[in-house]
Amino acid sequence: MGYRFRTLDVFRATVGAAMLGLAEAAFAEAFGYARKRMAFGRPIGDFQATQFKLANMAMEIEAARWLIYRAAHLRDEGRLSRTVKFASMAKLFATEMAWRVADEAVQIHGGSGVTKGVKVEKLLRESRLPRIYEGTSEIQRLTIYRELERDFK
Repeated sequence: MGYRFRTLDVFRATVGAAMLGLAEAAFAEAFGYARKRMAFGRPIGDFQATQFKLANMAMEIEAARWLIYRAAHLRDEGRLSRTVKFASMAKLFATEMAWRVADEAVQIHGGSGVTKGVKVEKLLRESRLPRIYEGTSEIQRLTIYRELERDFK
């Protein structure tokens, strides 16, 4: 494998890390909003549907964190043949997760969530492009599959 692709593996993991930070910001905005936005005399965070959304967001954020850590750990150990698969997994999962978390944050904010200038609206827009650069989500899936084929030979 050429130097160019080893560098791409590093970038893929760092894109994942950046999207982890974006998702954490979207989650924090949504959680804070859910605690203060009132509906029917109660904060919307008291409603089970909102709690489920926030719990899923937190779970996906944590799962992405561990995939990113795994890719970085393998790279630091010099296990470059394993880095390819995990860097693609980290990039794919984290970018897709950030998109879902930002979308849910907008949903929790309701109509105000799509208002230009509201932080979650900006985070949703910013979460789209990383799903394309350093290899689209489809390319990541192909890379992961090819690495799985190698693992099972």
